[in-house]
Amino acid sequence: MKKIVIAPDSFKESLSAKWVVQIIANAMAEILPDVQLIGVPLADGGEGTAATLVDATAGQLQQTIVRNPLGNLIHASWGLLGDRQTAVIEMATASGLALIPPAQRNPCLTSSAGTGDLLKAALDAGARRFILALGGSATNDGGAGMLQALGVGLLDCDGQPIIPGGAALAQLARIDLTDIDSRLADCEFEIACDVDNPLIGQRGAAAVFGPQKGATTEMVAILDAALAHYAAVIQAQLGKAVSALPGAGAAGGMGAAALAFLPNVCMRRGVDIVLQATQLEQHLADADLVITGEGCLDAQTILGKVPIGVAQLAKRYAVPVIAIGGCVRADVAAVYAHGIDAVFSCVPAAMPLESALANAEQHLAHTARNVAAVIRLLQK
Repeated sequence: MKKIVIAPDSFKESLSAKWVVQIIANAMAEILPDVQLIGVPLADGGEGTAATLVDATAGQLQQTIVRNPLGNLIHASWGLLGDRQTAVIEMATASGLALIPPAQRNPCLTSSAGTGDLLKAALDAGARRFILALGGSATNDGGAGMLQALGVGLLDCDGQPIIPGGAALAQLARIDLTDIDSRLADCEFEIACDVDNPLIGQRGAAAVFGPQKGATTEMVAILDAALAHYAAVIQAQLGKAVSALPGAGAAGGMGAAALAFLPNVCMRRGVDIVLQATQLEQHLADADLVITGEGCLDAQTILGKVPIGVAQLAKRYAVPVIAIGGCVRADVAAVYAHGIDAVFSCVPAAMPLESALANAEQHLAHTARNVAAVIRLLQK
């Protein structure tokens, strides 16, 4: 064995993808000193995507003051890639659920304006190509806050801007594009989206994701009706039918806003965007083995997560794939039909979650060393 590619996601709440690569590489180098170890930290379009792509392209993380989902000013980051033209915007950094204490979560009131603030900052910096990562949002406003931050007039029957929040969409009477940021016309948008939910209905943004954001049963009905009205106004005035489009319900309806209002837009799996940007395929062409992983390996892994994206790409070159997980659940067997050949758990024994997270580094190093030891035995 001459070359091993190490291409994991982060281990959520404990280790960044970059740190996971380093831990695995250091442990394996002790056992396999003559093997070339190539590290490619990855993400799936969610948390850590901007940092991962910035590292991969020698770009820079930027800081901007934005409005959080309740309208309070906070510092949020976004990534400017090495080409100085591409910006990576993670919706969760400005409009994320983690930014609001549980007691204050109310998607009838929360706004995606901060995501629009990030987009404006990137436009000011010269970006004209955007990767917008949806997911982890606290909002159910159909992207209205973002649109208003970009100059779109969302007006009530008195000609006044509707107030922030998903419930206010029910008051929308007219869309005014007169003051939309003119720079958008020269831009391209890739939307990192891993769900195919429509905007409204039983699989819509409010019904499926609203309760995660603090919505009661009554709120879900209010939000779904408001989104339906929003979609009707969009279709009547812009001629775009978004209510049933796959992905329109992502991030509280941000998918619908992107599809209806942003130019040159396409939706892709987040992991596919990251795999392309990091040029992982070039490293796989002559690799003997790939090691990937994430914090938890289970049946959900096959739904657009990093290990499966890596495995699918590796199989084009008949490269075997080993996945390491902080936690490996009973239904993990689902991954074997999607290109992963072997699975290893980091956690050596039953223990509280807090202990597993606190000792993640040493557990991962121990597991990586054991994987390397098996490889050395096979070589002998």
